[in-house]
Amino acid sequence: MEIVFDFYKMSGSGNDFILVDNRDNIIEAGLAAELARKLCRRKVSVGADGLILIENDDEVDFRWNFFNADGSRAEMCGNGGRCVARLANMLGICDSSLSFRTLAGIIRAEVSGSRVKLQMTQPHDLRLDMELDLNGQRFNAHFVNTGVPHTVFILEGPEILEKQEVVGQGRKVRFHSQFAPAGTNVNFVAVLDEQALALRTYERGVEDETLACGTGATAVALIVAAKGMVRPPVAVHTKSGETLTIYFDPKEILPQEVYMEGETRVIYQGRLWEEAVQVTL
Repeated sequence: MEIVFDFYKMSGSGNDFILVDNRDNIIEAGLAAELARKLCRRKVSVGADGLILIENDDEVDFRWNFFNADGSRAEMCGNGGRCVARLANMLGICDSSLSFRTLAGIIRAEVSGSRVKLQMTQPHDLRLDMELDLNGQRFNAHFVNTGVPHTVFILEGPEILEKQEVVGQGRKVRFHSQFAPAGTNVNFVAVLDEQALALRTYERGVEDETLACGTGATAVALIVAAKGMVRPPVAVHTKSGETLTIYFDPKEILPQEVYMEGETRVIYQGRLWEEAVQVTL
């Protein structure tokens, strides 16, 4: 059986990723999207929320190519960014203070053991108190782009959040005409105290609820703070049980610099076999 390449499986707060050191172009650019679709399928291949390729860059430590599980390109992914920063440091590609290029711009990170503090892309397009029509019902929603688009619904408490039908409503909002053509990620958040939130997220590209979302955690922290309901640093409790900490200047409605910190985990290093991409289910 032909061996294709080595890879790493990592998790950041419940988001899991397949990471490949692609500085020698072992994966051709034209094949990466289809490879992501095949490798990210759970139960019949490796299974993951996304595929991350580490590639050479002339100006910063490296460039990443990030693909969602459906093969689409993502401009930014906070939890994936923390994972790739730690792996690049482990492989000797960069020091513990590093920067890398994404479709959303150059990102800086600090690696300290398994914890990574990541500079998020500068948020923009903040829209508070939007009226959103879903099948004849009107909902109060908020929006901000934190590298990727995020719509946020603030719920009345953790009990309501627990009962929220994330996938059904999330899918309706994700494909809503108001967010066409790119679509949106969808977040449901409850305030726990003046510095803590609980979050559940429907992610576009994955097209399902995920255990965590770094850009989503950033989005809810910024929006709920803009509404005057929390103050930084904000601890965002994810469905995975892990906590992401979001840092920003409380004096700015839309901060210029935002940082996210949390744990990363190396799950395993593996060698991919040809059979991993041959299944047609």
